[in-house]
Amino acid sequence: MTDKDRNYLLLKSFCQQQGIDLFGVADISSIKNEFALSMPLPERLNRGVVLGVRLSQGILDEISTYPTRLYFHHYRTVNTFLDQSALRLANFIQDKGFTAIPIPASQIIDWQNQKAHLSHKKLGVLAGLGWIGRNNLLVNPELGSQFRLVSILTDMQIEPDKPLNIFGCGDCRLCIQACPCGAIKETPAEFDHLRCFEKLKGFQKQHLVDQYICGICVSVCKGSKR
Repeated sequence: MTDKDRNYLLLKSFCQQQGIDLFGVADISSIKNEFALSMPLPERLNRGVVLGVRLSQGILDEISTYPTRLYFHHYRTVNTFLDQSALRLANFIQDKGFTAIPIPASQIIDWQNQKAHLSHKKLGVLAGLGWIGRNNLLVNPELGSQFRLVSILTDMQIEPDKPLNIFGCGDCRLCIQACPCGAIKETPAEFDHLRCFEKLKGFQKQHLVDQYICGICVSVCKGSKR
């Protein structure tokens, strides 16, 4: 076993002990220029460790035509848990003598275009955790889109995972049928970001939630293996 393999298993075991449901490592060397960070990443930072936590099925089942207050609280709670887990892992990596940068689970810097410091879902694809579905979200074979993500960038030598290189949604179009604004189309490339954003603003104006969230397409995307 190589040092990269040992480091992979070491980090995965640490994260599983923290209650993390999904773990993967992405080779980010080809996409670092896409990140919206305050300064370019050093050349040596070529790995992104991606962590995922499953959302509550019971809470998601309560969502029908609008996001609930319970889902809003759950969404924030899971994001906080992920940020804390990312901090723990970053400190663990730093204690080993490497650089580690935790990227917030949900810190949007451009709401209209729905962009953050980086795309956790894109790193998730590179880390072999799933594919981008019709709902424009990362879809995992076991969990569907019913999870949240966080990422840690590092120069630790870790064996990266391989992308699945599949579009596993198949004939499922539940997210298209469920979307209240028609933003979801046949392919991820056709997803209407602006229409989705306008609906999110509408939910907030109705005082249903205090943040731009929905959860409707997430509630119906349960994965192909469930």
